[in-house]
Amino acid sequence: MTPLITVKDLCMEFNGTAVLKNINFEVAEGETVGIIGRSGAGKTVLMHLMRGVDLPPTHGAIIYHVVTCCKCDYIGVPSEAGNPCPVCGEELEPADIDLWADENATLKRRVMRRTAIMFQRTFALYGDDRVIENVLRALDDIGYPSEKAISRAADLIDQVRLSHRMMHIARDLSGGEKQRVVLARQLAKNPFMLFADEPTGTLDPETATLVHRMLIESARTNDMGMVVTSHFSNVIKDVADRAILLEEGEIKVIGAPEEVIGRFMENYSDAEQHQAGEVGEKILIARDVVKRYLSVDRGVVRAVNTVSFDVSEKEIFGIIGKSGAGKTTLSRIISGILEPTSGEMNVRIGEDWIDMTKPGIENRGRAKGYIGLLHQEYDLYPHRTVLDNLTDAIGLEFPKELAMRKAIITLGMAGFTPEKSKEILDRYPNQLSEGEKHRVALAQVLIREPLLVVLDEPTGTMDPITKIDVKHSILHAREEMDETFIVVSHDMDFVRDICDRIALMRGGKIIRLGPTEEVLAHLTDEERMVMGGSEVS
Repeated sequence: MTPLITVKDLCMEFNGTAVLKNINFEVAEGETVGIIGRSGAGKTVLMHLMRGVDLPPTHGAIIYHVVTCCKCDYIGVPSEAGNPCPVCGEELEPADIDLWADENATLKRRVMRRTAIMFQRTFALYGDDRVIENVLRALDDIGYPSEKAISRAADLIDQVRLSHRMMHIARDLSGGEKQRVVLARQLAKNPFMLFADEPTGTLDPETATLVHRMLIESARTNDMGMVVTSHFSNVIKDVADRAILLEEGEIKVIGAPEEVIGRFMENYSDAEQHQAGEVGEKILIARDVVKRYLSVDRGVVRAVNTVSFDVSEKEIFGIIGKSGAGKTTLSRIISGILEPTSGEMNVRIGEDWIDMTKPGIENRGRAKGYIGLLHQEYDLYPHRTVLDNLTDAIGLEFPKELAMRKAIITLGMAGFTPEKSKEILDRYPNQLSEGEKHRVALAQVLIREPLLVVLDEPTGTMDPITKIDVKHSILHAREEMDETFIVVSHDMDFVRDICDRIALMRGGKIIRLGPTEEVLAHLTDEERMVMGGSEVS
């Protein structure tokens, strides 16, 4: 196969710490390469360097083997050598472009116009625009002829199977639909290479499978190569022709996806044991909670419909259900972000019961300070270090020595070792992997010592090994801090491992509530498939 990209002796350091170490491999024209590794392995840093994003490498080169036109700005793949330029008709000539060489700045911009990237955890859409307007904007960015743009945009939307959502406002789409609009916007550039960084990390299994299929079909339809990073083995199996295993910034193995995945899963173990939680008195009581919305296309929507439940101190309580069941809406009511249409949400602070549905500093305002929320779309302060994010950036003013001690203890509760905690304190968010950012965001919640923590899809972008770390960190926090958790998740294995009781939601209602195994036994086959749940014995 003809090589399109050569990664040669690539090294990257942040503040003297090696993140990538002597990386060497090639990507062939039209090939899909999967990069797998646990959080912090260096996957995102490698992908950004290959695309030309962020800072240049400390050492080494990324060389694109392309063809160029001497008359216009066209750049194409090596197999086009000797052919007429599709723009101006001039003969195309082979060229090797070192992407990060200073003298190639103009050529780098031309290469980047023919490549595209889907970033982690950000849908990068114009939220107030319709789907077709988002795609039209992408076509306008590349100077696509305006008289042909609407037809081309409609073709791209059809390609990602969203013609039935063409006129919807982007912010009103589901996560999977938003990701497919992102893909359509990237395909508008007619790229010869697409970089997809954890493209389905926050999606439920059924939606993730759909997006994987869209990626494969798009690569085939557009003669496009791809580099896909993930810590989920099924993503690599679904989309990759060849796979790379990264561990602590080094390539451990390159080969067939099955071989590489087998090597990655060798260290997947969960030996640590915890005692069963001993719950205390009630800390939250919800009575007949209702949240109604008015939707243009669906009329009155009861996102939460007459819900009642309670949670006890030191309990890990799960809320599960398919997408659209009302889980996230209910979690935002519990957190005090949304005000319900009717009903009560009572939280015990000390000896007092506070109704979260009532505004004011003596009611919802008082209780919110004791409820922590880690939501799916978390964000860290990009220009602050990890230490600052954990302390003064959220209003906790400690002396330096105490701040560092508190930060290290809290990072430990979020799954970091003491050594790793000390190592990352002076790093900025863009110097962390996505999994590390997620755990720092969890620590940012825990450092405020809340009485109740709401976790909205806490394992969305975590590899299996890090997921184990986070599971144990939550259990440790329960044991050592008397912490209470409400976990909103579609990860049935995680819920089974960690929750004492769960509530199953359908259509805004809690249709079953009780011990975890008992409720999971009543999932429908469709719910097991959509939420990734295995059969319950």
